[in-house]
Amino acid sequence: MTRKRIILRWGIVLLTVLTILGIGLLVLSVRWKPVLSEKLKAGVRDASGGLYRVDFKDIHLQLLTGSATMDGLVLQPDTARYRQLAVQKKAPVHLFRLRMDRLKISGVGILSAYFKKKVEIHTILLDKPSIDMIYHQVVRRPDTPQTDSTLYQKLAKTIRLLSVKTIRINEADFDYYEGEKKLNRIQKLNLRVNDLLIDSLAEQDTSRVFYSRHVAFELAGYRSKTKDGMYEIRLDTLRGSLVKKELMMKGLKLIPQYAEIPFSRKYSVQKDRYDLKFSQIALTGVDFVKLNEEGRLHLKQLSIGPAKVAIFMNRSLPPPAIDKGRNFPHMALKRLPFPTDIQEIKLQGVDVAYTEFEPSTEQKGTVKLQNVQGTIHHVSNDSLQLLKQRYANAALSTLVMGAGKMDVKINFDLLASDGAFRYEGKIGAFDMKVLNPLSEPLGKIRIESGYVNSAAFAISANRKGAKGKVTFFYRDLKVQMLGKDSEDKATKKGLLSFLANAILIKDDNPTKGVARKADVQMERVPQASFFNLMWKSVFLGIRESVGIGIVPMKPMPEPAGKKRK
Repeated sequence: MTRKRIILRWGIVLLTVLTILGIGLLVLSVRWKPVLSEKLKAGVRDASGGLYRVDFKDIHLQLLTGSATMDGLVLQPDTARYRQLAVQKKAPVHLFRLRMDRLKISGVGILSAYFKKKVEIHTILLDKPSIDMIYHQVVRRPDTPQTDSTLYQKLAKTIRLLSVKTIRINEADFDYYEGEKKLNRIQKLNLRVNDLLIDSLAEQDTSRVFYSRHVAFELAGYRSKTKDGMYEIRLDTLRGSLVKKELMMKGLKLIPQYAEIPFSRKYSVQKDRYDLKFSQIALTGVDFVKLNEEGRLHLKQLSIGPAKVAIFMNRSLPPPAIDKGRNFPHMALKRLPFPTDIQEIKLQGVDVAYTEFEPSTEQKGTVKLQNVQGTIHHVSNDSLQLLKQRYANAALSTLVMGAGKMDVKINFDLLASDGAFRYEGKIGAFDMKVLNPLSEPLGKIRIESGYVNSAAFAISANRKGAKGKVTFFYRDLKVQMLGKDSEDKATKKGLLSFLANAILIKDDNPTKGVARKADVQMERVPQASFFNLMWKSVFLGIRESVGIGIVPMKPMPEPAGKKRK
């Protein structure tokens, strides 16, 4: 027999075998499709305790390569089952909905899955899915000994082991809801899960999160407009790791869509305009499991900076008819819809600029706090944590107007119904003329000379007002009063300046070895903000020390809609 005939004969035999095998696999895949479909649906139903159901239009099997593709996959929660769990106080905080055109699974050990009930998968790919995450405020039962079946116990009737080397979610559209209300949307979110394992021992493996060795997500180039269209939010990158318990944001910006004055005129009352640029925000020690299962945000550290914060206020508009005391930092913390506990907030290289437009001078004045840094400890509204520690403590430092170093400590009473807090601090030496960009447009005063030796303050405050002591030591203070001439141009008020310097203003403190210290007591008006209360109480003490305490301060205008008596 010639060599060609041998090759031909064996080729025919091989082709025949492959044809029979192909037909057999086709028959098996056809027969397995309804079986596998039912097994998948039952597996999801059993694993979730009846809370979720999965459906798909079709499933394509390739038994030879161990791959499968599902078309038109939909994962939905069973609302009736959720209501039952809510009554039993076992309902989870979050529910999920998932929709996608195609799900791909590759590298499945078919024989091992069929004969040994061990499902081992190389890759699961979810390409461009739509994912909804729905937050519900639910009552959870108190901590009791664990009696519910574990995930492995729920799956044990169907499989003995489930292992997936890699799960990839590419460019997901992620929508976050509170009940029926959509709160936010993120597009093109990527997620990767490595080494998922569910077996009899995985439950006790503390190195795993959600049964996985590594769960990481990434978002790049995020942009969106706020609902009112007044701002654009931009984010260069967001990366997180559930196993490492960390989250990193870079290039986060809140960009106003209008310039300062046009922005303010979009409203009938005073409204802060924010321009925020955060180079980096890092969260470490994030308990993602507790966040998902209980809706509690617990983290060890929130690190912010470098960053630039610019705030603008147009004082030509009336203040809003609300009590801004509700927006004191620790009062606003109480209003968060979920328990929050941050062990430490760390600020590094944050520049703050607060600008006001003064209608009487038609000019802007800006307070600059450069290189704010420091820490805030125990920021919490979690009732369990507040039983252990009811106070948050801040220790911050900055350069006022880029010149005077200020150190301040703030103690917040997180349980006080009146927003009580205490603050104390000191300011180092600086030339007072650096305050002219603020004092001229807002106070109509030019500082001709003056040098601060030191200042200190210790004040207790709440929503009703503030009370404390201020010391302000300085030398050689001379001022020039400013006004407008007949042509509405800025001019010096010589007589008033002379009288102020000669009669009211004291050149030095101490004077002839005697130091003046000011006792401060002021009543807060409802439209005064947290920071307004802080700086105004200190400013009152400075006025007393300088000698102009008898001169009434300009009152804050009445809120919109309120008639003056």
